[in-house]
Amino acid sequence: MNRLDRLLRPRHIAVLGAGWALNVIEQCGKMGFLGPVWPVHPTKSEIGGLKAYASLADLPEPPDATFIGVNRLATVDVVAELSRIGAGGAICFASGWTEAGEPGLQDQLVRAAGKMPILGPNCYGLINYLDGALLWPDQHGGIRIEKGVALVSQSSNIVINMGMQARGLPVAYVACLGNAAVVGLAELTGALLDDPRVTAVGLYIEGIDNAQAFAALARKARAIGKGVAVIKSGKTESSRTAAASHTASLAGGGAASSAFLRQIGVSEVNSPSELIETLKIFHVHGPQIGTRICSLSCSGGEAGLVADLAAPYGIDFPPVPQATHDRLFAVLGEIPTISNPLDYHTFIWGDGPKTTEVFSAMLEAYDAGLYIIDTPRADRCDPSSYQPALDAIVAAQQATGKIAFPVASMVENFGEPRVQAMMEQGICTLLGLETALAAIKAAQTPAGLAGWQPVAAMAPREGRILTEAEGKALLSSVGVAVPKSVTGATIAALDVAGLTAPFALKGLGFAHKTEAGAVRLGLTSLQGQAEMPGAAGYLVEEMVTGAQAEVLLGLRRDPVYGVTLTLGMGGVTAEVLADTVTLVLPVTEAEVLQAARRLRLWPLLDGYRGRPRADMPADQDPT
Repeated sequence: MNRLDRLLRPRHIAVLGAGWALNVIEQCGKMGFLGPVWPVHPTKSEIGGLKAYASLADLPEPPDATFIGVNRLATVDVVAELSRIGAGGAICFASGWTEAGEPGLQDQLVRAAGKMPILGPNCYGLINYLDGALLWPDQHGGIRIEKGVALVSQSSNIVINMGMQARGLPVAYVACLGNAAVVGLAELTGALLDDPRVTAVGLYIEGIDNAQAFAALARKARAIGKGVAVIKSGKTESSRTAAASHTASLAGGGAASSAFLRQIGVSEVNSPSELIETLKIFHVHGPQIGTRICSLSCSGGEAGLVADLAAPYGIDFPPVPQATHDRLFAVLGEIPTISNPLDYHTFIWGDGPKTTEVFSAMLEAYDAGLYIIDTPRADRCDPSSYQPALDAIVAAQQATGKIAFPVASMVENFGEPRVQAMMEQGICTLLGLETALAAIKAAQTPAGLAGWQPVAAMAPREGRILTEAEGKALLSSVGVAVPKSVTGATIAALDVAGLTAPFALKGLGFAHKTEAGAVRLGLTSLQGQAEMPGAAGYLVEEMVTGAQAEVLLGLRRDPVYGVTLTLGMGGVTAEVLADTVTLVLPVTEAEVLQAARRLRLWPLLDGYRGRPRADMPADQDPT
C-alpha cells in the first residue's frame, strides 16, 4: 500500500478553518462525494449544514484526508495532532514558510508531520474527480469521470487555469505541491500513476527536487504505458527569480532541464494549451506515437499552411507511396495533385463512401494523419454537412488501425461537446493547428534509455576560474591534444625558441580575453609586443591553421541534474549564434554524435560543399 493512498482516495475527509471548510464541504457535495465530511471548529456547532466537531480528538476515527485552512502557526500544531492520531494525510493551505523567508517554521512542520504525508505547505489542494473527493477551497472546471489524466503543479494558479479548459480533456486528478516540504514531485506523481484509472500525467514544474527519483518515475511511466508531459519553467533568469520567490524551488538551467527530460523520455511542451493537447493524445493513444505523418484537407491553403507551420517543429510529410497514389487517383481523378499534405478538393464532399476511401487510403501508408476540419459554429450555422467527413475519420482509424487526428485550425471551431463525442469513439481531436503540431511532436518523444539516470548532483562549493594555461594543462594531463605553448609572467620572459610560428599571444586572468584586448593572433615573433594591462601572466602557443570549424565543448556541474555536457559552434560569436546542444551525463559516444548532428554547425564538420570531413567517427551514423 502506498503511503499516499488514503490522502488521494479518502473514505472520509476532515476540514479545519471556518471559511475554507465551508468551501471544501460545498465542493464535495457538488461532486457527489459519498463519504462523511467532518468540519472541525472549537466554537461552531455546524458548518455548511454538517455537524462540527470541537477538536480532532472528537472525530469518529482518524480522517483519511484533512484540509487544514488555518494560519501557519496553528497549522504546525494541527499537523502534529493528525500525525499522533494516525490520520492519512493533509493539505497545508497556509503560506508564509520557506518561500517567505521562514525555513525554520517549515522545518517545524516537517518534524510535526513525522511519517504522515502532507501536500504543501503553501498548497491549494487536491481534487479527485474519480471518487468525488475534493480537498479544494474554490471553484473548479471539472466533472466526475471514470478515467482520465492527472494534473500536478508547483503553481496553484497555473493548474487552476488548466482545470477550466474546454478542450475535452478528461481530468482524473488535480494536485498541487506547494513547497513540497514532505511529499515531493516524483512521489506524488508516482502515486497518481499507480491508479489504474489514470491514463497519463501532465506536470507544471518550477524545479525538480530529485533528478534521480524523477528519472525513475519516467521509467515507471513508460513501463506501464502511460505518457508524461511537462511544462518546465525557470528557463530564463527572470523566471528563475520568480520561481524562487514563489515556491522556493531550485530551478536548473533551461538547456540542462530540456536535455534531462529528453534523455528520460518525458515530453516537454511550452504552454498550458500544448500540455492539454499532448495529454489528449496520451489519454487516447498512449505515449510515443509514430513519426510518419500525413495531412489531408479540402483546401490548398490549408495544405500549405500545415506544411509551413510543421517545419519549425521538425515534422515533415513523407511522399505518397505509388500504391497509395494509385488508390487515391482512382477516387479523386486528375484534378487534385496527389501529394502529402493532400488537398483532396471538394469533389467528394458529402459522399460518405468516397470520403472514407480517400481518408483510409491515405492513412494506411502512415503512422498518423491530420484531418484539417473546422466545423461551422452551431449558434449561427448548420454543421450537419460536415458529419460525413467526421464519420469518415472515425472509419479510417477503425479500418487501418492507424491514428486519425481531426484538427481544427482554430480552437473555437470545433466545440467541446463534439470533441467529447469523437473521443467516445476513440478519436482524439486536436484544437488549434500550431498547438496540435506541437502536441504531435511532443507525443513523438522517444523512450528514455533503459536504466539511465543522471550523475548525482554535488553540494555547491566555492570555485575559481582557471586560466587558459591551467585549463589546457589539465586537459593535456588526461590525453586531450592542446597546442604546444609556453607561459611567462611577462612577454619578455616568454621563450618561443621551441615553437613554430605563427603564434597566438594571450593575456591570462581574463574570463573573456577578446573584450579585454588580450588576444593577438598570427604573430611571427614577440619582438615589439607591448604588455597587456591587467594580465596576470601570458600564454603563447602555436596557432592551429586550416581548421574546418571552431567547436565549443563545456562541462558544468548542475545543481539539479549532476553534470552536463555542452557542445556547439565556438569562437567569439558563440553567444550570438547560440548554436549548442546539451546532454546530461552519463552519455555514450554515439549519443554525443547524435546530438552533434542537431547543430546548425554540423554540415561544416561533415564535408559541406566538398570540404574535408572532420576527424569524427562519422561512419557510425547514430540515426
